[in-house]
Amino acid sequence: MSSKDAFHTVVKTALEKDGWLITHDPYALQAGTLELYVDLGAEKIIAAEKQGQKIAVEIKSFLSPSKITELYAALGQFIIYRIALQKKEANRTLYLAVPSTV
Repeated sequence: MSSKDAFHTVVKTALEKDGWLITHDPYALQAGTLELYVDLGAEKIIAAEKQGQKIAVEIKSFLSPSKITELYAALGQFIIYRIALQKKEANRTLYLAVPSTV
């Protein structure tokens, strides 16, 4: 499992303030023999009689000098996580959290 991103706490706090319940920190996925970890899993109840909305959030800080290299890595990781997530829990939507400057 990799270390937490520089903005992990900021994103987690923002989700909680918006009414999300953090259910996984991190959200573990299996892709064949690979163990993958999306940074956060969260749920938000829309209404008592409706099924809750579920998300997973991968957090990237883009702090290195090469933003394009980080973008390639983040996009590749996102695609792999999305495929694995669709097999495990297709009703959970995957998001990529990045700084607004990116």
